[in-house]
Amino acid sequence: MSLCYSTILSALALVSLWTASDSFSQDKAAAIDELVTDFARNRQFNGTVLVAEDGRVIHKKAYGFANFELQVPVEIDTKYRIASITKQFTSMAIMRLVERGKLRLDGSLADYLPDYPQPTGSQVTIHHLLTHTSGIPSYTDIPGFRQHRVRDPYAPRELVKFFQDSSLQFTPGSDFAYSNSGYCLLGVIIENVTGKSYAKALQDEIFTPLGLKNSGYDVSAALLTKRAAGYQSSNERIENAPYIDMSIPYAAGSLYSTVEDLYLWDSTLYTEQLVKQSTLEKVFTPYVFARGRSVPSYYGYGWFISKEQIGTTQDSVMAVEHGGGIHGFSSLLFRVPARKQTIILLSNVSGSYLRELTRSILGILYDKPYNTSVESLAKVLREDIRKVGVEQAILNYRSNMVKPSFIKSERQLNSFGYELLKEKQLREAIAVFSLVVELYPNSSNAYDSLGEAYLAGGDKENAIKNYGRSLELDPRNENGRKMLRQLRNE
Repeated sequence: MSLCYSTILSALALVSLWTASDSFSQDKAAAIDELVTDFARNRQFNGTVLVAEDGRVIHKKAYGFANFELQVPVEIDTKYRIASITKQFTSMAIMRLVERGKLRLDGSLADYLPDYPQPTGSQVTIHHLLTHTSGIPSYTDIPGFRQHRVRDPYAPRELVKFFQDSSLQFTPGSDFAYSNSGYCLLGVIIENVTGKSYAKALQDEIFTPLGLKNSGYDVSAALLTKRAAGYQSSNERIENAPYIDMSIPYAAGSLYSTVEDLYLWDSTLYTEQLVKQSTLEKVFTPYVFARGRSVPSYYGYGWFISKEQIGTTQDSVMAVEHGGGIHGFSSLLFRVPARKQTIILLSNVSGSYLRELTRSILGILYDKPYNTSVESLAKVLREDIRKVGVEQAILNYRSNMVKPSFIKSERQLNSFGYELLKEKQLREAIAVFSLVVELYPNSSNAYDSLGEAYLAGGDKENAIKNYGRSLELDPRNENGRKMLRQLRNE
């Protein structure tokens, strides 16, 4: 009897433990739902969310519209373009070929693309391409490329021609510079080695084996059920995003998926279903410090290894993660392997507040203080300029910067400066760009933008000064170099 009684007590204790755990998860889920609802209400998030902890999904919900014009609601299985999250799938396809002996990480471009121009072809390795340490300039940063090239379809080899004759930005392996060109080349290498298109290779190597039925290469012309339409937020209004042909992002950002497929992908990364554990360890090794990010980060093979802030505290957590942004879409896949925590955010509005939302979700998961809502300082600045003028508005901006619920973003502030420039408000635009330079004195892009504003106002002397400073900070700034040559009549 005593043994039986002891067994019953143990069983009751387990039931009690599970009940308490379920209750705690439900509390977290309710808090996350309330948080995301606030973000959605403020037009700072529109899309689908999945949050898991200890290997269990605790929250999964869709918010807003997949198509604003037709008022079609977002659903759990709505498909989104995931942009640069694509890179981790390209990386995995490469690593599967490495395991089979079809590729070597120290193999050079010349080994797999014999016609690639020398000496770059012999200097750059697969490892360099995977880690953004090749020094090959990103074709999406070529002046005018984003404005004039993205609507037209290109074969992968045609994309390569845009950058293959460019000078290296640095000696391969000596520095980090995020490069879509590197992952474009990895896609071409996959095609050469497998004899399949990149899309077919990923289908056969990853999507089919894992049962990812709602993921694939996005082709604009093809009918795709539950595909979200893409939008952008401009002056707090939702607008249709500019068109981009999906051959352009290619192996650097061409895939679509759902939160459920990405969670299945996340779960697979704890197993040896695709590659051995030793290979996974190589994928998640922090090889190089990733300069230019808002959080301390290193880069592995298709993944950032980052220290992310928890809520509004100074506490942080180590994560492997990657975000993505493309015309009309924002995405983030955030993993904390030590606690099997996963946050997946997919949005069909570019420029959504995914990083801020993730920090607040982490606050909930770790029972720490967090922002229940956030507000863009660029948005406040825009409203203040209209009400009190640019000088007072900038003074207000400085006083608001210390408040944790306000988002200070170089990108948003810079974008607002360009809005003013487009609206011919030159004095205001120069003031805003000058503020960006003040707040981000090591940003080459900030000085480049200020130079452009001075040039638009006919101030050639200050334009030359700021373009010059931009080049000092980043000698790889081809736009700054081009503008200086024109201004100096060289």
